[in-house]
Amino acid sequence: MTGRAVALIYGLASYLVFSISFAYASVFTGNFLVPKTIDVGPDSGLAQALAIDAILLGIFAIQHSVMARQGFKRWWTRIVPASCERSTYVLISSFLLILIFWQWRPIVATVWRVEGWPEVMLTSIFWMGWLIALMSTFQIDHFELFGLRQVVDVLRGAADRMPAFKTPLLYRLVRHPLMLGLLLAFWATPHMTAGHLLFAVATTGYIFIGVRLEERDLVAQFGASYEQYRQRVPMLLPRLPGGAPIAPETRHGG
Repeated sequence: MTGRAVALIYGLASYLVFSISFAYASVFTGNFLVPKTIDVGPDSGLAQALAIDAILLGIFAIQHSVMARQGFKRWWTRIVPASCERSTYVLISSFLLILIFWQWRPIVATVWRVEGWPEVMLTSIFWMGWLIALMSTFQIDHFELFGLRQVVDVLRGAADRMPAFKTPLLYRLVRHPLMLGLLLAFWATPHMTAGHLLFAVATTGYIFIGVRLEERDLVAQFGASYEQYRQRVPMLLPRLPGGAPIAPETRHGG
């Protein structure tokens, strides 16, 4: 019981760190409220800024992809309890995000800048992107995705949950609404600097690689059910009105 309680505390702490880093990510990329943002920070030469920012983004991308793979999880759970595997992934990802916020070097040359109604429109899309990203996690299982449900289940002595394939709401429009939301948030800005553009390009590249790797795992896990879903629903861009109909919600046991 003591071990289960420790696992719960660990899961709660990991979730708290994630919540803080997620909230900070929105104001960091949007240049709101906080003193250190994607465009505000210590001055560095261009070469140094490019090198530091690229290394930071690369470390995050490698960790985020490698630790999400099933083969790594099987190895990793020989070291950490299975109930804490997701919390550990979330915690390390959150710390690496915080490292990016802390060590990011702005490159402030302007790529584009708009005012008036285009500024309002892009700012609205920016916040809509963060909202889509957050909403998409609750439409599947937010607390399982970020490791809380696993540690609570162990504390309660509940049986392992069978993974379920479900496609609610946003998942009937695109297969990866979380990533769509992040893409909107990273690209929609009324003032695009060179540093922000580097961030947007690098994260976009990672997202496209990441979803390909994730879909490979999902096909291996759910088989024909996921293959049929891929044929019905686009990856990131919703179909225009009048396109092929989207099938109703389906649920399949793993």
